[in-house]
Amino acid sequence: MLGWAYPSFAHPLKLTTWNLEWLTLRHRGDLNVPDDIPFRSEQDFSRLKFYATHLDSDVIAVEEVETKEALEKIFDPAQYNIVLSSEPIVQRVGLVIKKPISFTVNPEVTALNVAPPGAKHALRTGLDITLHWDNQSLRLLIVHLKTGCWARRLTEKKHSCPILAQQFSILENWILEREDEAVPYAILGDFNRRFTLQDPAFISLREDAPLTLVTAGLASPCQGGSRFIDHIILGGKAQKWLVPDSLRVMTYQLDRDTKRLSDHCPVSIKLDPL
Repeated sequence: MLGWAYPSFAHPLKLTTWNLEWLTLRHRGDLNVPDDIPFRSEQDFSRLKFYATHLDSDVIAVEEVETKEALEKIFDPAQYNIVLSSEPIVQRVGLVIKKPISFTVNPEVTALNVAPPGAKHALRTGLDITLHWDNQSLRLLIVHLKTGCWARRLTEKKHSCPILAQQFSILENWILEREDEAVPYAILGDFNRRFTLQDPAFISLREDAPLTLVTAGLASPCQGGSRFIDHIILGGKAQKWLVPDSLRVMTYQLDRDTKRLSDHCPVSIKLDPL
């Protein structure tokens, strides 16, 4: 367990989730990654760093990141602490935390890797971290769930729906634990699900606790106008901290060719516990 003293934090906390699409330092021809991923040049990393600076978020959940070294090309380690999940895969989840915000690293939610023994690809674990500032705490779970069941019924036997349903059940258990502890919390990341308030998948998550889906009823300007699959879900007292109308999506509008940046855009909100 890691921990630090509680620093003061004068402004609302900007909280972001950003899938960085195969962020790795590997090169084309590496047998551990597909040939069609965006192998990035130094110029590509420089553009991502430009957008990260423009984003100016206090806390960024990241997905599809292999190493701290790759992230440090985007987020200056003099300004940010970086924590990545520990499983030995290329597409890990992580959290980038602006200094001097302090935090505690909790045990990872390894149960989210519901891939059966001998499966060709492991699924991602969840990164569980508690932020501390101004005598407040916020428990975060960063996830990247199974792809392929964006809007289908979870009971469908084909596609990835049964696997995603198992992962939602694990999220429900994590939510119940946080409710028992009466702590503010958020689940954020790439859910690979086009949640609406009427989606049975989201309804199942909030059966035992009220939740705020900040992307509810909205379309993403980064996904061709389709509904979000990158979400931030607030629970407990964190729902009251949400700054009204603070949801933002940063697009790569200054670049014509975004294929080597990411196929997702950062999704952000602001929280004010004061």
